Amino acid sequence: MHIAVIGGTGRIGSRVVDILTSRGHRAVPHALSTGLDLFTGRGVTEGLRGADVVINVTSSPTFDDRAAAFFRTTMDNLLRAAVAEDVGHTVLLSIVGIDRVPNLAYYRAKITQEDILKSAPVPYSIIRATQFFEFIDTVMSWTSDEHAVRLPATPIQPIAADDVARAVADVSVGAPLRGTREVAGPDVFSLDALGRLALAAHHDPRPVITDSSAGLFAAVPGDALIPRPGVVIAPTHFEDWSARVPVR
Repeated sequence: MHIAVIGGTGRIGSRVVDILTSRGHRAVPHALSTGLDLFTGRGVTEGLRGADVVINVTSSPTFDDRAAAFFRTTMDNLLRAAVAEDVGHTVLLSIVGIDRVPNLAYYRAKITQEDILKSAPVPYSIIRATQFFEFIDTVMSWTSDEHAVRLPATPIQPIAADDVARAVADVSVGAPLRGTREVAGPDVFSLDALGRLALAAHHDPRPVITDSSAGLFAAVPGDALIPRPGVVIAPTHFEDWSARVPVR
């Protein structure tokens, strides 16, 4: 199959390209660095020419209210090109729980992105993944200093980026779901507890202070980020993944 991967040079997209290529497909990465600008529409039609499937794993450059315009514009540009080039399957990577966290602008924007795809004439699949293991350092950096890290006790069920990429690749070569599939890691943590594990893996002696007002995920109510029944559970445990990550 010829599969266009938009965002194909990023954390997930590059892994998806490698997986699909290893399986014998023609997976072509597209990004700003390759001449495709999904926001302006430059190169999108050309990038989708001849593609059986297009995968969209792009993310907004901001987490604020500007994300809505980014996702609306990029999805409109992608779908316009997909229809023009008769692409048979559009695959979107999204986030578990976005419909249960109305206070987060980025999550509201992702709902808009999903809704635009659902209303389009192109057969589609949506994969909603939980937070990536690889994202924990960034989350901690938002609310940390040289003395301590502050995190809320928000329940999460994080997943390895490699497992997300495999889930996206698997869906992309199958029949369109015309719906949503959720994928998550095998274990539930509170975010503050996960932060302690991450610091320990990095041999970082700073304490994690539980703070219900700290950072982006303080706005998450209850277990909103925990997937519902029917979720596909990925195999990689955080402890096994962190043991393979180089110490900073």
